[in-house]
Amino acid sequence: MSSQQTQREEFVHPSAGHARKKKVSPYGIEPIKIFYCFMVANLVAAFFAPIQDCDETFNYWEPTHYLSHGYGLQTWEYSPEFAIRSWLYVGLHAIIGNIRRLLPGPTKVAEFYFVRYILAFVCALSQTLFFRAISLALNPRVAIFYVAVLILSPGNFHASTAFLPSSFAMYAIMVGSAAFMNWRGGIKTSLGIFWFGVGAILGWPFAMALAVPFVLEEVLFAGVSGGQQMFESGLRLFRGAVACLLLIAGDTLINTFFYRKIEIIPWNIVNYNIFSKSGGPGLYGTEPWTFYFKNLTLNFNIWFILSLLALPLFILQRLLADRKVGSAFGLRTFVFVMPFYLWLGIFTSQPHKEERFMYPAYPFLALNAAISIHILLTTIGTQDPKSLVAKIPAKLRLLVVSAVFLIAATLGLARIYGIYSAYSAPLKLYEPLGAGVRGEEGIGGRGDLVCFGKEWYRFPSSYFLPRGMHAKFIRSEFRGLLPGEFSEADIGFGFWSGTWLPPNGLNDRNEEDPGKYVDIRACNFLVDTQNPLHEGELPPNEPDYVADKESWEVVKCVPFLDAARTHPISRMLWVPDSELVPEEFRRKWGNHCLLKRK
Repeated sequence: MSSQQTQREEFVHPSAGHARKKKVSPYGIEPIKIFYCFMVANLVAAFFAPIQDCDETFNYWEPTHYLSHGYGLQTWEYSPEFAIRSWLYVGLHAIIGNIRRLLPGPTKVAEFYFVRYILAFVCALSQTLFFRAISLALNPRVAIFYVAVLILSPGNFHASTAFLPSSFAMYAIMVGSAAFMNWRGGIKTSLGIFWFGVGAILGWPFAMALAVPFVLEEVLFAGVSGGQQMFESGLRLFRGAVACLLLIAGDTLINTFFYRKIEIIPWNIVNYNIFSKSGGPGLYGTEPWTFYFKNLTLNFNIWFILSLLALPLFILQRLLADRKVGSAFGLRTFVFVMPFYLWLGIFTSQPHKEERFMYPAYPFLALNAAISIHILLTTIGTQDPKSLVAKIPAKLRLLVVSAVFLIAATLGLARIYGIYSAYSAPLKLYEPLGAGVRGEEGIGGRGDLVCFGKEWYRFPSSYFLPRGMHAKFIRSEFRGLLPGEFSEADIGFGFWSGTWLPPNGLNDRNEEDPGKYVDIRACNFLVDTQNPLHEGELPPNEPDYVADKESWEVVKCVPFLDAARTHPISRMLWVPDSELVPEEFRRKWGNHCLLKRK
């Protein structure tokens, strides 16, 4: 055959490109579209989600405000005596907030939301990488279910943009898990360990426990393979360990600068939570073993139940699958479902429980639920005439499945809107003060004091107060330790002397310090909540300041749910304020108010 004939046979005209066979994508939906979905959901959370945990305000927003604006409230965890919070973690967020100050329309409130928007972006990127790994390692349909579970869950609404180490750990864990799970292009154990290290060292040390199933998989794989594979496995583990040690060194270096002494923060956190002789986290309350089961049911409803069923369903599938055909998943699925069970078991056994402790495991909860959905749908959709399920009309099966998804989505959205409508008042209350207006033109002035009594834990941070306006506390019935203030003294070498100067009155025993209170006569503004339906006498240190018209003028009030007098169902989910709703189930309202001294 001549060369000309060969060229004619091999030649393909450019216009015939449409005729070529289209390459099959390994994803059910392209990752960029999934990223957009996550980004929209997370931006909604960034803009609307209330601050659920006062730790977010006092342990993270306030120190960040101090780094950026030179003053803020200080908790005992930042005292050089205890040093169980990382300034590197806080400093990264302060840098983000300061970038916003370089953009048009800089205000303190804009800084607050800009940090949240960046957290939304980072979370969406991490979630998308995890989606890609699930698609490649398991099944594209499982990955799509994982997306649906997260986007429709109140849990993601809470965790995705929370300024908390547990949320940061969640981001890093998703990236690390993606590296562990995706073996295309080689085993990436070193990279996986590194990202888990980022989440554990810069965020929350206990998050490293979620890497255990993946590391064990690596060890077992090497043990079975032997020889060269064992050496390469050891090398991957060694590289990951070295990367974590370098992270610890970097974190320690930064914290040494701020605390003016060598502090290994991850160890300090572990030491306090496990080996503390002063009482440890149990001082701040204990909960029964059922706490997380109730909380996760509330935040993930049907998805949580399905997440618990993932392992039993997987085992059943493996036992009942036709050996000639094989099951939908390989044995690696066992490794992928274990992190959630491991995390739930560890933290259920701990006396002190908080919702945010579950955040790092949320991606695995969604993955487990997605695996259960996939297995159940595979069973329900069977065409095997010998199966009992196949005898049920296909339309009826579709109707049942659709109804379950619709109920789960409705419950999730009702919970999300219920939280926003009930508890978002603290993020709206401070507008008259002017922190969200360029030039900070509002009522009050520099040096004014905004005081908090029984509502101290609802303060959203100094980002909502104009520059120079400080938050203070007046006595209420609370008898624990309130935050102090970072020193604003301009002494010593470098900046931020408040990070290393010993504060007064801070302790790790949650013992009240009377020095944290100011006389109410020094307050220019006061934040209080009035519940009109309250019956009986009020506590002596918590009078109805809103009703004290002689001393206080109401600047602004925002409806706030009176949880004590609202039916539990109406507290958990949004219920319309309609006459069609029985009185028992209608939500009862109080007023969260900003008051100005007359």
